[in-house]
Amino acid sequence: QVQLVESGGGLVQAGGSLRLSCVASGSIFSINSMGWYRQAPGKQRELVAHISSGGTTNYAESVKGRFTISIDNAKNTMYLQMNSLKPEDTAVYYCNADLYFLMAKTVADGDYWGQGTQVTVSS
Repeated sequence: QVQLVESGGGLVQAGGSLRLSCVASGSIFSINSMGWYRQAPGKQRELVAHISSGGTTNYAESVKGRFTISIDNAKNTMYLQMNSLKPEDTAVYYCNADLYFLMAKTVADGDYWGQGTQVTVSS
């Protein structure tokens, strides 16, 4: 079984910063890639940032230059440093991981989601 647990969300004023963390735990063999998604009320879930195990990153246009995604492979932990936050960044932020996990005597591929963490940016 694999679990993803996010932390670091909260309430911040516009222009402020937050750092989100996502820890992957369980019978993980290796992580292919991880990503942060967000969903605002009444809107579809959207990709915020994505990172491969090798460190290749990509960002939504709306967060480029303000957010930085990083991964600590040794700790199976992903981070999202969010600076210059705007009210439109308000959403529930979800962690996603594409990984290989141990199942019985084999290795299987799985896609997992965290429970989400609320980020609220006040104007």
